[in-house]
Amino acid sequence: MQKYIAQRLLLTIPTLVLVTVGIFVLLRVLLPSDVVDLIIGEYGRNDPTLRAALEKELGLTGSLYHQYFDWVGVSWFWGGPTGLIQGDLGESLHSGRPVLGELQKRVPVSVELGLWGLLCGVIISVPMGVYSALRQDQFADYGLRSIAIMLAALPNFWIAVLIITFGSIWFNWAPPINFEYIYQDPVAHFKIMALPALIIGLTPSGSLIRLTRTQMLEVLRQDYIRTAHAKGLSQNTVLYKHALRNGLIPVVTLVGTVLLPNIIAGTVIFEQIFIIPGMGRYLVDAVNNLDYPVIQGLVFVFSVVLVLSVIMTDIVYAFLDPRIRFD
Repeated sequence: MQKYIAQRLLLTIPTLVLVTVGIFVLLRVLLPSDVVDLIIGEYGRNDPTLRAALEKELGLTGSLYHQYFDWVGVSWFWGGPTGLIQGDLGESLHSGRPVLGELQKRVPVSVELGLWGLLCGVIISVPMGVYSALRQDQFADYGLRSIAIMLAALPNFWIAVLIITFGSIWFNWAPPINFEYIYQDPVAHFKIMALPALIIGLTPSGSLIRLTRTQMLEVLRQDYIRTAHAKGLSQNTVLYKHALRNGLIPVVTLVGTVLLPNIIAGTVIFEQIFIIPGMGRYLVDAVNNLDYPVIQGLVFVFSVVLVLSVIMTDIVYAFLDPRIRFD
């Protein structure tokens, strides 16, 4: 197991290198707009002196190769500036504040919101999927399958807007405006995070209910399940110890490789709706201002989260299915 984990971690290095190249090329080469043009405005674009001075101030001079090496931090080895290798994500082109300092405050908020949303989705969907499989082709099964289709079809951000709109109209209610960190006021922090986390978990619940039901139906028809019943094991022992662990392997794959990264990245919308100071709001402001260092740093952080979630998914396999041996 340790050897496998070490191999997977080493394989993340070329993956993240390709990610940095893709991020840089998309922002600095393929993007038609220019942050210098955005800052100096229409009248300053015809002033080459002003443009050159601003490019030098923002660190946008030199070839693209040198700019990339400066951002990654490779040029640090021969006397250049620090970069990603040293944990330096640069400074915002507009505020002048270090990107890493902003992310240290915002990343935990977004990750927490995404994990709470995923946890709500799993808590809602897995029991419903198991119960639907146990009541196959009965009224409860049809009802739960209809709920799953409805949850998958309705956009969760639309549900959030409806809740806020009708809550304010009918009940004179609105979500808290002032954000409280968990170390400041845990109770107020939970009240702020509970509703958006629950709504975030609704949409993936539809897919998880259907997948859990399908996998449980397949597992319950296996020979070893009939053998377990023939030995006189109780229904709960057969269900939870034998069937559920094997049936959850595809569910873990979906959660770890698809839903978790999408949920964490999808908190952008909910941070705007519920005024939560996470990576989402920071990214939206950076995109509007073409703030290259901020966008590059945020996309790189999202990429790291995706890679680590895939690795964690593979490791969880071994704990769910003892037949899997990585060594």
